[in-house]
Amino acid sequence: MQFSTKFFAATTEKCHWEKTVPAPYMRRSFNVDEIPDVAEITVCGLGFYEIYINGKHITKGKLCPYLTNPHESLAYDNYDLLPYLTKGKNTLAFILGNGFQNGFGGFVWDFQKTRFISAPKLAFAVELKKGEETTVIEADENILTHPSPIVLDELRLGECYDANLEIDGWNEVEFDDSDWQKAIPASDPGGECMLSTAHPIVKTKELKAVKIWKEDDGFVYDFGENWAGLTRISITAEKGRKIRICHGEKLFDGKFGQDNLIFIKDEKAGVPLYTQQTEYICKGEGKEEYTPFFTYYGFQYAKVWGITDEEATEDLLTYEVMNTDLESRGDFTCSDETLNKLQQMTRRSTLSNFLHYPTDCPHREKNGWTADAALSAEQALMNFDPEDNYYFWIRTICRSMTFEGRLMGIVPTGGWGGWASGPCWDSVLIYLPYYSYILRGDLRAAKEASGSMLRYFHFISQRLNEKGLIEMGLGDWCAPGKTASLEFAASVIAYDLAKKAAVLYNAMNMGAEEIYVTMFADKMRKNIRKHLCDLETMTFDNGCQTAQSMAIFYGICDNKKEEQKALSVLLDKIHEKDDHMDMGVLGGRVIFRVLADHGYMDLALHMMCRPDAPSYGYMVAAGYNTLLETNFRDTDSCNHHFWGDISAFMIEYIAGIRPNPELEMGTVDIAPMFPSRLDHAEGYYTVKEGKVESKWVRNGDEITLTVTAPEGLKGNIIIPYGYKFDNGSTVKALVSGEYKIVKN
Repeated sequence: MQFSTKFFAATTEKCHWEKTVPAPYMRRSFNVDEIPDVAEITVCGLGFYEIYINGKHITKGKLCPYLTNPHESLAYDNYDLLPYLTKGKNTLAFILGNGFQNGFGGFVWDFQKTRFISAPKLAFAVELKKGEETTVIEADENILTHPSPIVLDELRLGECYDANLEIDGWNEVEFDDSDWQKAIPASDPGGECMLSTAHPIVKTKELKAVKIWKEDDGFVYDFGENWAGLTRISITAEKGRKIRICHGEKLFDGKFGQDNLIFIKDEKAGVPLYTQQTEYICKGEGKEEYTPFFTYYGFQYAKVWGITDEEATEDLLTYEVMNTDLESRGDFTCSDETLNKLQQMTRRSTLSNFLHYPTDCPHREKNGWTADAALSAEQALMNFDPEDNYYFWIRTICRSMTFEGRLMGIVPTGGWGGWASGPCWDSVLIYLPYYSYILRGDLRAAKEASGSMLRYFHFISQRLNEKGLIEMGLGDWCAPGKTASLEFAASVIAYDLAKKAAVLYNAMNMGAEEIYVTMFADKMRKNIRKHLCDLETMTFDNGCQTAQSMAIFYGICDNKKEEQKALSVLLDKIHEKDDHMDMGVLGGRVIFRVLADHGYMDLALHMMCRPDAPSYGYMVAAGYNTLLETNFRDTDSCNHHFWGDISAFMIEYIAGIRPNPELEMGTVDIAPMFPSRLDHAEGYYTVKEGKVESKWVRNGDEITLTVTAPEGLKGNIIIPYGYKFDNGSTVKALVSGEYKIVKN
């Protein structure tokens, strides 16, 4: 398999606000005298590409290839051309989109300043093998190019398509391209060539509007669910009519709006307030259908201009839901509808933010925020199968690390986000490999990141303050009030990262590295206890919910007595807030686990499910169907996944499915809890050996637990405090069957 870095472009002219440059068509014909034994192509289109062979569309997914910083790494896709080749002339054809390569709409995050910015360009290598003979065809001056009907495309802003500029048969073998222009050589970005092993972005389902209404001079379509994707338009209209579709995720006083999504606030900058917008100019030759090529939107609502009352039917627009092609691996349901909705909201938010890698939101930013992915890693792996994409993203993350060992807050990036660098956000470097290993036994990401992890600990070791603690980057995010200090949050997370890195180094038989990070962890823990803990009362930092929860969960207490004191402070802080949540995402990741571990599951679910803010139940009561960016008010984004660990909590604690407990690989414990607000609960998780299911039903004081586990899977069934099996025991070996459980 060959990777060519001979890039060619249609032009050197980049698309700007002031002047749009159409996405280019590109063609390259070649002759085949005899059908080969092997025919494959590796292709890298920067920013995005669509590929055709002899008129047949073969692109493996939307928004190919995988997004990277091309001066650091180049993602290539591979296709088998053999089924499509014919003797004689064959034609490869491409459309190129701007993507991040010319991300002029992402200037808020400095994407217009990237060192790799250019007009879209293409490299490919075709290998034809017949017996011992191999012929290689690369992108070269024989590529011919012509502007396409895509007159504007931008990942964050949208796409404009003029059907009157369509060229029939442009990708066919016999098309007359004599008036097309030759492509021109373009620079090699210089990144390492890597074959993408990530799952592609695909259309996963289609939605029709559940409600349509006229609003001012347009029509609003409500699709009933907030996802990521595109609208496909289907219309019969006169030539030249312009249809404009804007996409948003919420209503403002009952009316369509995008105020929460428009990141361009200063109209004086000369930049139009244009985001998540499709424009289609009709050709006027019967029924026309169009779905944008090189963008996607996060939305539940679409507003359409340029149509008549009669045309405003459900058949006009279809919502094509898009996300990385992930299979469902686990799920949860119970007798409480708030918890059920939160589980659905978490899964929906996770999927609609997973396009190649986890993003923060599918509309405004579309950025690969590192902490968001780290906070969601466990629940994402409990619900889906993202480890292939995690592995490829870790490869990108490691190559984006600076020489000194600093990570950016978003990856890919053109250089923006270094100010976010600190353990809380940099945790992605270790949490993704750690949970891929713990939950799947997959060490690929850990092996890829092993050197970068060591460089990272060297980096932060040089940046300790006079107390031997860390105070850099971002801390507990999206808190409704006072939360833990950055010094506390960053230091505790750094300690946890070192402990988890030690587990990974041990699994990889890297003893010296394990010793180094273990020593770092020991020093960090000692300094946290010395400077940020009142050992008399076990009050950590300022004693807030985040500080107490993180200290207990991450093991800063020495023993059970200290834990109980710290828990007492936590409970006091919770009750001071009338049992409301009062923490950001770092505290929210652990507080319910801490409460459940110490016998306060009922309190955990009360805090989680109450309908008044701050709470998760507030999101449900307010009618949202994805997780908000904050849990205490309406926010800019109604589709963030970094609060989603509650899904893993429900599967692991309520259904009780605990993969690889105590780092015992290849085992599963079933350790359910029976909160008083629930009458029944069930969940499943698919391990390598097969599907594990746990279901319990309450009947008065008796619980019936049904367990299904693959033959030969090791583990235990563990009953919580206050209950026992009907034979008096509290632990049994993991065996499929029905178990009667009674109160003590």
